[in-house]
Parts: sequence; C-alpha cells; structure tokens
Amino acid sequence: MINPLYLRLQKMKIKISNILSLLLLVVLFSSCGKFYKLEKSTNWEELYESANNYYNEGEFSKAIILYDKVLPVIRGSEKAELADFNYAYSHFRMKRYIEAAGYFNTFYQTYNRSPLAEEALFMNAYSLYLDSPDYNLDQKSSRDAVNAIQLFISRFPQSDSYERATSMIEDLQKRFEEKAYQESLLYLRLTNGLYPGDFYRACIINFQNFAKDYPDSKYNEELAFRLVEVSLSYGERSVFDKKEDRLNDVFKFGEQFKRRYPESKYFGSVDPILKKAETELVAHKKLKKEYEEALAKAKEEEEKESGPKAELKPTEKLPEIINN
Repeated sequence: MINPLYLRLQKMKIKISNILSLLLLVVLFSSCGKFYKLEKSTNWEELYESANNYYNEGEFSKAIILYDKVLPVIRGSEKAELADFNYAYSHFRMKRYIEAAGYFNTFYQTYNRSPLAEEALFMNAYSLYLDSPDYNLDQKSSRDAVNAIQLFISRFPQSDSYERATSMIEDLQKRFEEKAYQESLLYLRLTNGLYPGDFYRACIINFQNFAKDYPDSKYNEELAFRLVEVSLSYGERSVFDKKEDRLNDVFKFGEQFKRRYPESKYFGSVDPILKKAETELVAHKKLKKEYEEALAKAKEEEEKESGPKAELKPTEKLPEIINN
C-alpha cells in the first residue's frame, strides 16, 4: 500500500512548483511592462540610468535599445562617455563583433584622452580578431584585425595587453601562412588536370613567393622539394625553344634544396630527379643539334640549287627622237 505521507509530499511539490511558475510569470510580465514604459519614455535621465542598470545586470539587448534612445540627447555631455563605452561593450557581449569594433574605434577617436581610451582601442582590435574567419575563408577581415592590433601596439607599447595583442597577431599570421600553403597545394593538384602547363608555372611562382613571405615556415622544406619536382615536369612538357632553360632550372632548384636541407627526409629523392632532368637535357641538346645541322644543310642545298645571282644589265638608253 502507498504511504499517504508520500502522496501528500508529492501534492505539496506540485503546488510549490505551480506557485513558483506563477511568481515567475508575474515578475516577467512586470519586467516587460516596465521596459515597455521605458521605451515610450522621453525622460532622458531615467533612460540613462535604466540603460546603465540593464548593462550592469547583463541585459545587453535592453541596454542597447535604451542607449539608442538616450545617446543622441546626451551627446557632448559628461554622461556620454560612459554611455558610449557601455554601448560598445553591449554589442561585444552580444557577439556583434563588427559593430562593437566600430563603436570602440569611434569611442577612441572621440575620447582619445579618456582613461578608457587604451581599453577601447584594444577592444576594437580584439573584436576584429574574434570576427576573423578560419584560414580557408577570405582573410580580408583578418588583415584588418592585424592592422588594428599593430595600431594598438604602436600607440600603447607599455600596455598590460601588449603580450596578448602580439599573440593575436601571431595567431593571425599562422592563418595567413596556412591559407597560402593550402593554395600552393591546390595549384599542385591542378597540375594533374587536362591542361597542366599554366599550373606548373603557377606552382613555381607560388612556391618561391611562399618562401619569401614565410621564411620561417615549417612548410618550406616540403614546398622546396615540390619545386624541384614541378620544375622537372614543367621542363619535360615545355615547347622546344624554352625546354633547355626550364630543365636548367631543375638543377638550380635541386642544388638550392640540397644546400638548405641536408638532413631532409626528401634529400634522397632529389638526385633521381636531377638525373632524370640530365637525361632529358642531353636528349634535347642532341635533338637541337641535329635540327640545327639539318637546317644548315637544307639552307646550303637551297643556295646551290638557285645558283649565283645573274648580274643585272644596265638599262639601254632609248634613241632620242629629234623633231625637225
């Protein structure tokens, strides 16, 4: 048999739950009613205080709505500085990073002598940093973030946020590097298509530019080896009059790789590529020599068949006709 006390406790819990739900609804409707009245209010002092209260309570969406109403009224007053700062932070807390960056930047431009100016400029950069995409997407906003961070560092080199700012730049630079590396691999994959010629050339240019842009990258060793491989393929498929120069590039890139990476795991793979390039070059030079000899012989035979050029006879003068 079920204990009656157990049933009474269950009923009591249900009643308490219902009462709490009712109280919550009352508070909710009361709060909504209060905020609705504030939205309609024209008392800017009340709006200002309420906006600050909502901000301090973490109700940032409500704070933004009230700041939007009061800021145009208090612009230029002493109260505007704190309101503008909180307004920017409200957008940041709502994860509206682009808007927040703009408002922090505006704050800094307007109140550059304020004690809050340093934080505002940092938050402008930090907001842009948080909005920057992964490496596989367009990095324009990331470059904007780098510029903003560099501006902060130059303006406040003694800031407590200096190390944090430099670490953000390092992280963004890694994204640029990763994107450039992936683009290099994309060009490499495209050489397996139906028309690889242009992509071989793009690979060679891209790999060399990567090494210039990211001299300390962990990917340089791999791309330097790929450069040797690609230059051989490019040379093998080149038109006759450019073949020799492009095959000579294989030796140049191969020797560069061996000097820079003597301990590389790719080191043993370079010599077979150079040997293949040498075989291709010797065959090309032989063919070139045969072609030049055949061309010279054909020219000589053509001159023999045409014979010496006949001398031109001087033009005879026509007899003068004398009219009597």
